[in-house]
Amino acid sequence: MQVHGVIHQFPKEIKHLIFVFVATLSIGYFGGLSFVKDTTNASSKGIQERYLGNEDDEEATKMMFKKSPGEIKTLVHNHILSLSVIFFLLAIILSTTSISMKLKLFLMIEPFISVVCTFGGIYVMWTGITWMKYIVMASGFLMTVVYTTSIIVIVQQLYLKKQ
Repeated sequence: MQVHGVIHQFPKEIKHLIFVFVATLSIGYFGGLSFVKDTTNASSKGIQERYLGNEDDEEATKMMFKKSPGEIKTLVHNHILSLSVIFFLLAIILSTTSISMKLKLFLMIEPFISVVCTFGGIYVMWTGITWMKYIVMASGFLMTVVYTTSIIVIVQQLYLKKQ
C-alpha cells in the first residue's frame, strides 16, 4: 500500500483534524519544555541538580534533593511511554507526506532514539554517571528540533498543494 503523498488527498475535515491535533500536541510539548527550562535553567548543572540534588552546594539558593528510586523510575517510565505514542502518531502522519524518503525516515525514526537517550540518560545519570547530562541535553535538543521540523512539515503539507 502506497501512502507517500496521500496527505494531499485527505478530505478537508481530516486535514483540519490533523491540524488541531498537532496544534494541541504542540501546546503540551512546548509547555513541557517551558517546565524543563524553569526547573533546570536549561543547563547541564541544572539537569544534574534536578535529579541528583544539590545538598553539597552551600551557595545554592534553592535546596534540591536526589530523586527517590520510585520518583526517577516513574518519570522515566511515563515519559518513554507517552513520548513513544506521540512520536508514533506523528510518524504515521509523516508517512503520508510527500517529502523526500530519506528525510521522512529520519523524522520518523530519530525521535525514538532521542527518547531512549534522553530518559535512559536521565536514569543512568541518576545512578551516578554524571557525564550523561551532556547526552541528555544533546538528545533532548535533537528531539525538539525533529519534533518542530515534523510539525512544520505536516502543517505545510496539509495546506499547500503538492508540487
